[in-house]
Amino acid sequence: MSASDLLPFQASLEARRSSGGKCLVPYLTGGLPGWELMLEAVASAGADGIEVGIPFSDPVMDGPIIQESSELALAAGATPPGILDGLSRLDIGVPLAVMTYVNLVYRFGYERFADSMVKAGVSAAILPDMPLEEAGDWCGAADAAGVQTVMLAAPTTPDERLLRVVERCGGFVYAVGLLGITGERDSLAASAKVIAKRLKDVTDLPVLVGVGISTPEQAAEVCEVADGVVVGSAIVRRVLETGSPESVADFVGSFREALDKG
Repeated sequence: MSASDLLPFQASLEARRSSGGKCLVPYLTGGLPGWELMLEAVASAGADGIEVGIPFSDPVMDGPIIQESSELALAAGATPPGILDGLSRLDIGVPLAVMTYVNLVYRFGYERFADSMVKAGVSAAILPDMPLEEAGDWCGAADAAGVQTVMLAAPTTPDERLLRVVERCGGFVYAVGLLGITGERDSLAASAKVIAKRLKDVTDLPVLVGVGISTPEQAAEVCEVADGVVVGSAIVRRVLETGSPESVADFVGSFREALDKG
């Protein structure tokens, strides 16, 4: 299957990988003041795709920085329909994935949510608290709509389960770099390379490591094994601290430069 035959998010990652490069997927919280401008700036800084968080009041996977950004967005009136509507008006030149929690999607209605994603131009979904065993109804609705479901694989995932995760996965495999919530770390966890290698051994899907990737140097280090990285808390912290699309784009650009240098 060529990259042109794939759905947009996976196609972008495959194109980067086939050219010998490493993939960069920044995370931004939707609904913050000026969030659309932030998305445009991050896209222009070399992202291969962008993960947009739809805020939820109980973000169990997220650490203090993304929790704070979610609370600010909710206080500003962010809603799932509002964020999807905002995404539908953007033309930033890179594919989009949404990341949120399954309770929100369940209340929205699986088919309605998947259809709304497609209308908004979003091609992939990440639902980190959706167990593989309970994913069937959502995945059926997503598949029917043409949305790819990115599955997560933790360092503790047994080999047999890892095979089932990648079989159900679409877009890319989200390799969770360490046990715990999202957040910045002083050094790369040893488990990050281990889970990336285990996944690379069992799937041809792009394998991207997220959680604990805090610096360009850490991104380059884990990409000695992985196909790319997802960077969240470190970027969102700069969004909260500076409110400057230019500053955030410069930071994302430093990851792009590090990955391109290898």
